[in-house]
Amino acid sequence: MPPSNVAAHPIILRYQNKISGPLLDRIDMQIQVAAVPHDQLLKHADGESSATIAARVAQVHAVQLARQGKENNGLSANEIDQYCKPDSAGEKLLSGAMAHLHWSARAYHRVLKVARTIADLGAADTIGAVHVAEAIQYRRALQNP
Repeated sequence: MPPSNVAAHPIILRYQNKISGPLLDRIDMQIQVAAVPHDQLLKHADGESSATIAARVAQVHAVQLARQGKENNGLSANEIDQYCKPDSAGEKLLSGAMAHLHWSARAYHRVLKVARTIADLGAADTIGAVHVAEAIQYRRALQNP
């Protein structure tokens, strides 16, 4: 029988503490998802269809190919500097997060690529503070102490 959520918590923390920082740096998005109660799994939830989401992703993919000839995840450090420059508010937010969270250059670049993708999904030409903030949140789920 699997452990309960309460019992699993120390086990999860112990496992996460064994993951090296350089390995965590290579994970673009680290998202914690709360367990869904069994009775909620059986209920029909309203939401977007898979086809609608797939069309939006295809549109963003086309935007990325038109802008830079490749997807955001394939950008080099120089290309990130060229295509993923946040506005001044986004830059300030990212700079503060870097200092506070002690990120590596690799983590910094990954956050910028995720922020660019979030901006693309919102059809924004510029990466704003809201895009940077969301990208930072996706990065913070797993943190080595």
